Amino acid sequence: MASLSHASLLDLAPVVPVVVLQDAADAVPLARALVTGGLPAIEVTLRTPAALDAIRVIAEEVPDAVVGAGTVITPAQVTDSVTAGARFLVSPGWTDVLLEAMRGSGVPFLPGVSTTSEVVALLERGVREMKFFPAGAAGGTAYLKSLSGPLPQARFCPTGGIGPENAPEYLSLPNVGCVGGTWMLPEDAVAARDWGRVERLAREASRLRTQV
Repeated sequence: MASLSHASLLDLAPVVPVVVLQDAADAVPLARALVTGGLPAIEVTLRTPAALDAIRVIAEEVPDAVVGAGTVITPAQVTDSVTAGARFLVSPGWTDVLLEAMRGSGVPFLPGVSTTSEVVALLERGVREMKFFPAGAAGGTAYLKSLSGPLPQARFCPTGGIGPENAPEYLSLPNVGCVGGTWMLPEDAVAARDWGRVERLAREASRLRTQV
């Protein structure tokens, strides 16, 4: 099982696949394809009824995966996700109530931010690793580059509007540890259960840091 600490969450791989699963039966083969392709950190978003079951079976049957829950927006989801086996949590934004629930969960977490004030507020609360979302709409690499000067202690996983074309630009920034994306999980490949294609795309994504 891959080791994980709060300090290493952003360093497991250059890309964290953001997974939306309609059928938990697809979770294990999909996770195995991603891990074999070199992407062990897998964010399963809580956008579908199958999400918690998907997290559970990945945690039980794919020991080399580091499965986490995304789109976490309530304390109840924090509890349910960790109970299911999530080893990290990701939220699109944060409140003090949600932050305290994630902090109390015992697993690493990435609260979402899109403004300088949100970053400063999290730094005040001792949080240095964050999700930058929606990255493209919120200013992209130019915005993150501007943050690195006054707030170098903050590190980010940008997600939203990121693909293989612009991921290397994000990864070249000193305050970006990894990026989140879905491009290695094309809807037609998942629908066809073409796990070989998913593995190939994951392998290409895992090599993006070497292109920086």
